[in-house]
Amino acid sequence: MPRLGELHPARSTQGNIRVRMPKARPRARRSRYSVSHRLTRSVPAMIGAAALVVILVAASLTYKRIDDFFTATTGHHLNPLAEVVQAVEPSPGTIAYKLQHGQRVNILMLGMGGYENDAPFLTDSIMAVTIDPNSHRVMLASIPRDLVVHMNVQSNPNSIWTNKINAAYEVPYTSIICCVASQYQGRDGGGHAAEHEVSKITGLNFDRYIAVDFKAFRDMVNALGGVDVCLTSNLDDYTYPNYGHGYIALHFRAGCQHLNGEQALEVARSRHAVQAEQASDFGRSRRQQDIMYAIKKKATTVNGFAKAPQLLDALQKNIHTDMSLSDMKAIYDWGKNLPDSSIIKVALTAPAAATAGNFLYGGNCGMGPYASQLCPEDPSYRMIKQFIGSVFIDPAILAERAPVQITNGSYTYSDLADRVTTMLDPVGLQLADPVMHQSSRGTVILDYSGGRFPLTAKWLASYFGGTVVAATPTSPAPARGQQTYGLVVVLGHDFGVRWYAL
Repeated sequence: MPRLGELHPARSTQGNIRVRMPKARPRARRSRYSVSHRLTRSVPAMIGAAALVVILVAASLTYKRIDDFFTATTGHHLNPLAEVVQAVEPSPGTIAYKLQHGQRVNILMLGMGGYENDAPFLTDSIMAVTIDPNSHRVMLASIPRDLVVHMNVQSNPNSIWTNKINAAYEVPYTSIICCVASQYQGRDGGGHAAEHEVSKITGLNFDRYIAVDFKAFRDMVNALGGVDVCLTSNLDDYTYPNYGHGYIALHFRAGCQHLNGEQALEVARSRHAVQAEQASDFGRSRRQQDIMYAIKKKATTVNGFAKAPQLLDALQKNIHTDMSLSDMKAIYDWGKNLPDSSIIKVALTAPAAATAGNFLYGGNCGMGPYASQLCPEDPSYRMIKQFIGSVFIDPAILAERAPVQITNGSYTYSDLADRVTTMLDPVGLQLADPVMHQSSRGTVILDYSGGRFPLTAKWLASYFGGTVVAATPTSPAPARGQQTYGLVVVLGHDFGVRWYAL
C-alpha cells in the first residue's frame, strides 16, 4: 500500500512493475465522438444484425425451407401454431413479452473460428447486448477473449477452472475438462456455459445466446455478391493468421472497394496493421461497423431479398442459438428502425501504448508467465457491474450537456482519471481531458455552474459516491490544466480503493 503522496506502481502487460509518472499538463481538450460513433470490436455484431434481417426474409419462403433453417440453427422443428400464439399473446418471460412490457432483454453474441480453424469452439468475439425498450436504446458491450476467469462449470460446485473467457463455450464439445455440469451439456451447453461466465463479469442475466462462426460471415457476404466498403487509409498486415498455423500478408488500399467474403473477413479481423490508424481499437471497430452497415444495406435491397435462399444456406450450418422464431421476429420488429444514435458501444479494455484502457490490466493472472492474459483490476467485478448497469443514463441528464472533467485526487495509480474518462466516453457525457489533482481522501464534485446542471451533478455524486461542492474559479484552488466551469469530479482515495480493490 503506498504512503500518502506516493503513486502506486502500475502493472505492465508482462506482469513486471513500472511507475507511471504524471504527464505534463495542461493538455488540449479532446474532441468527443457522439454515441453513435463509439464503435464495437465484435464480428458477431455484424452477423447478428444481418442474420435477423435474413430471418424475416425467410417468411416469404416455403415452410420446409423455413423449418430446415430453424431446425439447423436452434435444434428444434418449427411449430407454426405455437409461433402464431406467441406472436399474438407472448408468454411472460419471453423476449416478445419483455419488449412489449418495457423489460430489458439481454442477448449474448459469440463469434467462433469454426471447423476451418484448429480451435473451432473458442469464441474470439464475445459481446453482451442489452435492449432497453423504455429508452429505446441498445448497449453493445465487448468482452475481450483474453480475460482470465475462474470458472465453475463442473458438476462439483467447488471445482474451479482457470482459463480465458473464450474457452467457456467449448466446454461441452471438447475434453478440455471433465465432469461438466448437466446444465452445460448438450447442443446449447456451450452457449449456456458462456452465458454463466459472462454474467459473473457483467452482472447481466442473459435471455438467449447466438453463436456464429466466421464461415457464416464469409459465405453470407459471398451470397450477397460481395459488399462495398471504404477505408480511410491503406491497411497492411503482415501477420494475419491463415487457416493453419502460419500467417499471410494483407494489403488493402485506401478508398472505396468491392470486397468478397474472404476479403471482408480479413478487413474485419486484422489486428496488426502497419498503419497506426488501422491498428488501433477504434480503427478496427470502425472497419467492422462499415462492413456491418454494408451487409445490412445489401441484404435489405430488392436484390438482397432475391438472394434470401442463398443467405439461408450460408447461415444454416454455421449459426447456433436457443432463440425461437418469435424471439427473432420480436427483436427485428423492435429494432428495425433504430437510429444509430440509440446504440451505445462499450468495451472492457486494458492500457495500451496510446490509450488508458479502463477495467483491465495485462499480466499473469493464473495461466503462467507466457500466455497472453488480461486480468480485472477488481477481481470481484464490482466496478464493471456498476458501469454496465449504469450505461443507460437518463436522456434528461444528457440533455443538460454539462461540461464534465474527471480529475485524479487519489493516491493510487496516476492514470485513474484517464481510465475513468475512457470508461465514460461512450455514454454521452460531455467530457474534457482528465488531469491530476491535489490529494483528496473523499471524492467531490466541484460545481462551477451555480447549479445549472442539477441532474448531471446528482448522477455524478451517486455514481462516484461523492458530494457536490459549490466552487468558484479561485476556490478551491484549481489544479493545473483543470477547467473552472461546468462540473469537475475529483476522484478521492475512497474511489481509488474501490476501483483497484485495494
